Amino acid sequence: MIRAYLKEYSRWYMMYVLLSLIFLLTFYLYHLPLSYFISSLIFNGTILIIISLYWYWKFYQKIRTLQHFINVRELKNLDFLQAPSDLAYKAALEKLLERQAEDRLNYKTREENLQQLIKMWSHQMKVPISAISLMAQTNQLKQGDVQSQLLRLENDLARLLNYIKFSQNQSDFRFEKCQVREILVDLAKKNQVFFLQKDISLTIEGEWEINSDKKWLSFAFSQILDNAIKYSKKGGHITILIQENQVLIEDTGMGILKEDIPRLFEEGFTGYNGHEHQKATGLGLYMAKKVLDSLELAIKIDSQIDEGTQVYITRK
Repeated sequence: MIRAYLKEYSRWYMMYVLLSLIFLLTFYLYHLPLSYFISSLIFNGTILIIISLYWYWKFYQKIRTLQHFINVRELKNLDFLQAPSDLAYKAALEKLLERQAEDRLNYKTREENLQQLIKMWSHQMKVPISAISLMAQTNQLKQGDVQSQLLRLENDLARLLNYIKFSQNQSDFRFEKCQVREILVDLAKKNQVFFLQKDISLTIEGEWEINSDKKWLSFAFSQILDNAIKYSKKGGHITILIQENQVLIEDTGMGILKEDIPRLFEEGFTGYNGHEHQKATGLGLYMAKKVLDSLELAIKIDSQIDEGTQVYITRK
């Protein structure tokens, strides 16, 4: 502790020594009695010792309090620091602690959301797994039914993994020229088993070449198309109209309540349809918007109950 004290206050002692030497030189050059200098030196040295003891006590108290602060982080223990520079340090520490508290809260919230998501995902995975298990036990493994359950597992797993990537800022974008029609046709082929099961017809018109990330753009479109299929009535129709700088995905499904539309892109929000049919995780549209925002694309939804839903994806 003494070594740390001398290191911090060494400049003051060096200045005292330098001034003493200057006074000694002055006495010598003017041929003044050195006894006067020695008396003054003893007097000043006594004062210096008293001040040094006070400074050391304050220094010791400050170091011990700061060490305690590191462990418990209570700014109230630093109330004795009232010097302008100390007050500036306290203000900086307050800001730092506030930011750390906010970061811890955000981290805790993300962890809780992730745990809830995994629980929800695990619960939803039981449905297709149980369906496949039942088909195997009853020896009724129909190709179409198995494909639909496996595709549901694949889509939900992709949604979960991409959610984790975005929540941990690990998304990897690689921009290149993409054909929007080609992406949507591939998604339609991938989901054809769902179209067949619900007897849903599909129309795709138009073309749009865009500079974007093909993988993430396909993921965003898949979330929208998945909702269109999920909430379409049996024998319904989905229309995809592609124009320059815009894609419209329209279905003839059950529609969305007007009061639910402003909250559709909130994380975990399922709305009336999700509660009523217990098919939603509240992540599809949330993830779609996050991805589209990163790709500098905007999404807008219009809907009427029992008349269908229109989803617009446009360039910002």
